[in-house]
Amino acid sequence: MRVLVIEDSVELARQIKSELERLMYVVDVAYDGEEGQHLGATEPYDAVILDLGIPKRDGLAVLENWRDGGVEVPVIVLTSRKTWRERVMGLRAGADDYIGKPFEYEELEARLEAVIRRSTGHATSLARYGGLVLDPSSARVTLNGDRVELTALEYRTLGYLLQHQGEVVSKARLTEHIYHQDFDLDSNVIEVLINRLRKKLAPGLIYTRRGLGYQLGKEKERA
Repeated sequence: MRVLVIEDSVELARQIKSELERLMYVVDVAYDGEEGQHLGATEPYDAVILDLGIPKRDGLAVLENWRDGGVEVPVIVLTSRKTWRERVMGLRAGADDYIGKPFEYEELEARLEAVIRRSTGHATSLARYGGLVLDPSSARVTLNGDRVELTALEYRTLGYLLQHQGEVVSKARLTEHIYHQDFDLDSNVIEVLINRLRKKLAPGLIYTRRGLGYQLGKEKERA
C-alpha cells in the first residue's frame, strides 16, 4: 500500500515515514501544500495523511481542491488544531478521519488501516483469501495457519492483490502502488515478484490474465 504524508515538520514526517515503512507501506512525503496537492492529484495513493497547518497552501484548501477535482483517495487529517469546529471543517471538506497532535503511532496506524479497509469494501483489518491471511498490524502472513516469510516487496504485492481480490490488476497499477513515485514502470520486476510469491504460496492462487495483468482469486469471488 502506498501512502502520501503531507507534513511540514521534517522530524515528524521522518518519524511517520519510518513507522509506516516498518509496517511495509510505501511512503512519499511532501512538506508543503502545493507539492502535496500536486502529488495527491497525479499519483495513485491508497491513503493520505494530511496536516492542516502546512505552508504555501492550507491543508483544508488542498483537501477541498482534491474533492472538487474528483480525487477520492482516503484522507486522514492530522493537526494540532483541537477545536471541534476545526474537526467539523475537515470532515466537511472531505476528510475520512481526523487525529490531533500529539498522537500515538499505534492509533494513527489503526486509523490508516481502517480508512484503507473502508475504501476497498473490507469489514475487518485482516485481509483473507481462503487459508491465506495477511495481518497489517503485525505485517504477518500465514497460509493455513503456517507463517509465510515474505520480503517487503512481496508483502506489499500480496497485500495489494488481497485488497483487490477478484479484480484484474495490471503491472503498471501494481507497480504504482508498491513503489515510490520515481520507479521505472517498465521494469519486469513485477513478474519476478509474482513468480516468487507463487513459489511461497499455494499453486494457482495468483492467475495471469494474459495482456491484462494478475488476479488473486476468480472473478467476482471475495473472501
